[in-house]
Amino acid sequence: MTDDELLSRIVRGARELGIELASNQGDQLLDYIQEMVRWGRAYNLTAIREPSQMVPLHLLDSLTVVPYVLGPRILDLGTGAGLPGVPLAILRPDYEVWLMDSSAKKCRFLRHIAGRLGLEKVQVVQSRAENYRPDHGFDTVVSRAVGALGLLMDLSAHLVRPGGRLLAMKGQYPETELAALNKSDDRWTVDEILALKAPGVEGDRHLVVCTRR
Repeated sequence: MTDDELLSRIVRGARELGIELASNQGDQLLDYIQEMVRWGRAYNLTAIREPSQMVPLHLLDSLTVVPYVLGPRILDLGTGAGLPGVPLAILRPDYEVWLMDSSAKKCRFLRHIAGRLGLEKVQVVQSRAENYRPDHGFDTVVSRAVGALGLLMDLSAHLVRPGGRLLAMKGQYPETELAALNKSDDRWTVDEILALKAPGVEGDRHLVVCTRR
């Protein structure tokens, strides 16, 4: 697939999600995909290696959370190759986006991509969530790759400001994870579980929206 075809797929997919990309944003998303492919050979960034598959499974899937993100301070916990944090930073350049991962290799890639794409408000944090103590709480913590919902709530409770939001991206409806939550935990309110649909992505996708009390 040519670069023009990939760009067309990115722009068209974003439009299906109700997002009109500026020309530079489409170019940035395409460049991000290309850099993931190039660095992925040595850094094992993602199990998906084909750019044509990265567009729906990485980019468009990440963009489904854009309407639910509260700013201006965002933390992508366990970001890996920068998903969904890098697409969010491209779409919302007015937001400050922290990308957190414990892998030195992945953080090296993230610093490279932030500089290459001119994402001036992106900061990369190499840390485990339980060890990170920010100066101020985040408006939104989002996670696409961390484990069960209860674990994610525990890991992010000290990171979200009161009234802030935790967004947990899931596949199938997380019935078992919801049932396993500690009912006496008064730190969080589970507001809603939304069914999401990314163009070109098969299977169920859900977003658990929680508010820090």
